[in-house]
Amino acid sequence: MATRERVFRTEAIVLRRQDFGEADRLLTLLTPRHGKLRAIAKGARKAAARKTGHVELYARVDMLISRGRELHIVAQAEMKEPFLALREDLVRTTYASHFVELLDRFTAEQDASRAEFDLLNNALGWLCEDIDPRLVARYYELALLGMAGFAPALHHCAVGQEDLTAQDQYFSAMDGGVICPDHYGGNRAVPITLNALKTLRYMQKQPWDAIKVLRLGPELHRELEQHLLGYITTILEQRLQSVDFLRRLRREEL
Repeated sequence: MATRERVFRTEAIVLRRQDFGEADRLLTLLTPRHGKLRAIAKGARKAAARKTGHVELYARVDMLISRGRELHIVAQAEMKEPFLALREDLVRTTYASHFVELLDRFTAEQDASRAEFDLLNNALGWLCEDIDPRLVARYYELALLGMAGFAPALHHCAVGQEDLTAQDQYFSAMDGGVICPDHYGGNRAVPITLNALKTLRYMQKQPWDAIKVLRLGPELHRELEQHLLGYITTILEQRLQSVDFLRRLRREEL
């Protein structure tokens, strides 16, 4: 059986970082080939350290990593994309935190694939553009749910399996998606408008270039968020800290 390389080079997105010892940082990284990793950036907190600034949160970095038994060691780090706009806007930073929290909940350590890496990398870039971050969030959520095997049923009744007709329906997180009026389950489902259903279907099937030009009204944004976040919370069986913080930020803006 082939042995794993002792030292390897990889791109990585910094998902989390925390102080470790007197001068080091413990990083949680997302890589395209090795999934999620934990690694020590030695001396990263020293002002003159070569790694200082190269391990910023949510940055994409080219790294040389020495494999360890439990924790890896970052031997070299070179910034590739800092996503600077995320550090200049608290709301967009919080959306980036939301993306990372979702990725964390849906993937185990060393379990993420190239697809998850590319999705997060692209979504962080989209957050830096002049695009409504709510649009980026809904697209990211649907794409990640699909990769994790939890795509909501949007084209057929999640209970009866029959094709849905063009009318207002119900959304049931417990049943895995949209259910028709004939199978409405009372308290387990909430109404979903035809406009919201069509939008979710479009976002589930179309590439980002087709999604980013959409202009959605505030009511539609709220409805899409209600359905998707309720669905995600039901799957995970726990609340999302990033969502609670986003809602507090919105109340402060009013």
